[in-house]
Amino acid sequence: MRHLVLVLGDQLDPASAALDGHDPAVDALWMAEVRAESTHVRSHRIRTALFLSAMRHYRDAARTAGRTVHYRALGEHDAETLAAALAADLARLRPERCRVVLPGEHRVLELLRATCAAAGIPLDVLPDRHFFTTPEEFGAWAQGRRELRMEFFYRWVRKRTDVLMEDGEPAGGAWNFDQDNRQPFGAQGPGMLPAPLAFPPDAVTREVLGLVMREFPDHPGDLTRFDWPVTPAEAEDALQDFIRHRLAAFGPYQDALWTGEPWLYHSRLSAALNLKLLDPRRVVAAAEAAWRDDGLPIASVEGFIRQILGWREYVRGLYWTRMPAYAGHNALDAHQPLPAFYWTGDTDYACLRDAIGQTLQLGYAHHIQRLMVTGLFALLLGVEPRAVHQWYLGVYVDAVEWVELPNTLGMSQFADGGVLASKPYIASGKYLARMGNACGQCRYRPDRATGADACPFTTLYWDFLDRHEARFRNHPRLALQVKNLARLDAAERTRIRAAADSIRSRLAAE
Repeated sequence: MRHLVLVLGDQLDPASAALDGHDPAVDALWMAEVRAESTHVRSHRIRTALFLSAMRHYRDAARTAGRTVHYRALGEHDAETLAAALAADLARLRPERCRVVLPGEHRVLELLRATCAAAGIPLDVLPDRHFFTTPEEFGAWAQGRRELRMEFFYRWVRKRTDVLMEDGEPAGGAWNFDQDNRQPFGAQGPGMLPAPLAFPPDAVTREVLGLVMREFPDHPGDLTRFDWPVTPAEAEDALQDFIRHRLAAFGPYQDALWTGEPWLYHSRLSAALNLKLLDPRRVVAAAEAAWRDDGLPIASVEGFIRQILGWREYVRGLYWTRMPAYAGHNALDAHQPLPAFYWTGDTDYACLRDAIGQTLQLGYAHHIQRLMVTGLFALLLGVEPRAVHQWYLGVYVDAVEWVELPNTLGMSQFADGGVLASKPYIASGKYLARMGNACGQCRYRPDRATGADACPFTTLYWDFLDRHEARFRNHPRLALQVKNLARLDAAERTRIRAAADSIRSRLAAE
């Protein structure tokens, strides 16, 4: 054997660089399902099923195309870890070289390197062409900058790719249209929502669902709700469904919340993108065409494209230029344990009960539920950032570490001290009352910081500002919020500290 191509669960790109020059006569593919990849963090059963089903569909398509695939299915081999499975097959197959596209996790890259080195077999790590930019290009862009900001990176990528550009200027006369977006639904709610296209499990997926149920009985997730795309063709259908039925309203309502409505106008494409079932160039081109050819609002189209061309590329560049040290950041010195209700949904905080209950059932929450509900509460409470990271990595179907870790530690928890985001995203319960309807179903009052009916978000918001007053007193984007502490007299601040301490003690003891 000349080349053994290692195909990981998030590297299912049929145009992968690892397949360049592939000759089925002398080359083969290698794939493995191992328990440790679902247990090193407690992986949601739908997340595990999505990876395994997509992998098996990729395997079958490769074999149909005439390629040899050495596939190790869960339950059919004894290796617990990816390293152990690979080591056993390297000893058996003895390829001249191994090839792999840059993995989506630093941990996996290091274990592949160590395993191949121990076997005396060279490993070629190839660039991932799935992305618009490389980590090296991000590093060159970042070199010499006093601070990194996604907005400027996004503009740089827009110019390089000529996406939403006209004669060198941003289409529509602005780089973003946030002033037109981020609206609440209002008291009337979202109305009749277009349900996203669902993909009933085929025979391959049904087999996987049974396997996951048997192997991970104590992990969260309702496998009867599995309806994700698992092939490139299905992912393309999901893209077209979003463009036709939800993209137009995505912009104004991308930050809105509504209990019992998990999908709203969001795309549900991140999982397919992160497993490489769907090329981001195809997604961006389809969205831009919807504006240019079909007249969809530019505010919605630009807001959606920014998530892919901006945030997605930005966090990947940051991850690969800052790891592994980035994972250990804890700039706010937060050490509170993650509340137990993050694994049960059993809480009387209505917004958290809705977002976490949905997450534990479906493996999905949209970005505002992640940032401004589950993430905000953990930030205000002062939860250990690594614990928050491990929860997010385990419970969401689209979670791959290169995208999840910077978003969690940097944007959600401000654990990097401002490397990724310019300020901590903090708000009181009033924000949640303005953007959604959960407060109307809750016994707590978002306008109160102390007392039996005080909203824990509001209590902890003022406590956060109080605890970190010196750090953020002169912060250009947070100083005004810190100045509002002056409205509280010493007695009120003391009551808030006591109430916040009581919340922390009670949650830590549960």
